Amino acid sequence: MTAPSTGPIGLDPDEPAPIKAVPLRHPGQWIAAAVVLILVALFIWGAATNDAYRWDTYASYLFDTRILSGVWYTLALTVLAMIIAIVLGVVLAVMRLSPNPVLRYTAWVYLWIFRGTPVYVQLVFWGLFPSIYKRIDLGIPFTVQFAHFDIQTLNAAFLFAVIGLGLNEAAYMAEIVRAGVSSVGEGQTEASVALGMSWTQTMRRTVLPQAMRVIIPPTGNELISMLKTTSLVAAVPFSLELYGRARDISGVNFQPIPLLMVASTWYLIVTSILMVGQFYLERYYSKGASKQMTARQLKAMAAVQNAPIIDGESDERR
Repeated sequence: MTAPSTGPIGLDPDEPAPIKAVPLRHPGQWIAAAVVLILVALFIWGAATNDAYRWDTYASYLFDTRILSGVWYTLALTVLAMIIAIVLGVVLAVMRLSPNPVLRYTAWVYLWIFRGTPVYVQLVFWGLFPSIYKRIDLGIPFTVQFAHFDIQTLNAAFLFAVIGLGLNEAAYMAEIVRAGVSSVGEGQTEASVALGMSWTQTMRRTVLPQAMRVIIPPTGNELISMLKTTSLVAAVPFSLELYGRARDISGVNFQPIPLLMVASTWYLIVTSILMVGQFYLERYYSKGASKQMTARQLKAMAAVQNAPIIDGESDERR
């Protein structure tokens, strides 16, 4: 007669007892975290008690109508410039991948110029555009002219700022799109050609939709970068955007530090909103690319496994 088992009910007495894993202690990490928290607390206390920050001025200008107007102009510059950059970037990427050497080398020269010179220098050129081209004529060259535009009388600093930012960003977007298109396997292109599609149809219906998963994350980064690059449009000159407004106000009250804090606060708010949108957009286009299931997919799978087995499909379920 054997003695009754003293182990957990339901366990085989021949099996070894479960291992009770004890996590390793990392005192160094706790000490480092405590030091970081102390340094952060000291910085916050020092900033809160430092009169140079002028927190009363910061609070009075945070929702000033001129600052809010600057935020609106900053968003408008960002959105319009990115629309130009994305459309032109796709065209340039397709030109670089084209078998036509004229299109391919033209796109390469464009990227060479706009990626090889600073964006501030390009914006200065756009500010001098009325001095370089005093008049633009539309029509058939050397024959009939339909319309004439006097650039020197055209007060379009905002338009030149949008064009300057958009043309510069298009060079970077072209490389992002080209990398996304190159990530699609050649078998996809060969299958499309085998189905009778032309090169344009293959790019539009097969390659570009699959390349979006690679294109979206860096495009989100470029959008956030564009928002901050708008502070350089003072070179055009255009000073109604957020940083220009803060600089103009600080030039009157001689308090640049609180105004810089105001501008930084609004830049952080807008970039945080854009980062949230980028997160959901990346998650949408990454469907099917990862083996990790979402909570909804796991719940649906559990529901299927717990459903009663019907005769005729038992073999399939098993």
